[in-house]
Amino acid sequence: MKISREDVLRVAQLAHLDLAPEEVETYRSQLDEILSYISKLQELDVSHIEPMTQMRPRNASSASAAGAEPELRDDVEVPCNVANAVLQEAPDAAKPFFRVPKVVER
Repeated sequence: MKISREDVLRVAQLAHLDLAPEEVETYRSQLDEILSYISKLQELDVSHIEPMTQMRPRNASSASAAGAEPELRDDVEVPCNVANAVLQEAPDAAKPFFRVPKVVER
């Protein structure tokens, strides 16, 4: 797949990057290599490979006897009431928000 100079400039614009002319060509070449590699990966036949749905065994019998399956803790909801304390330290706060200078101008 060939990526054009205009494509690189558009991505740079969306990412708010100012690229030098030589950087545009460098990134165009690198992005073209990445997209070519991805297109090669898309040619692989993976129809016989089952999707992986879990990162650990479904039952303890499939784990080794040496305890290879990690012991997981229960999820516990804990209140987080730090907003007022943090906002009191902020130089310019309008509860419940921090006020910051505008950074997006496009």
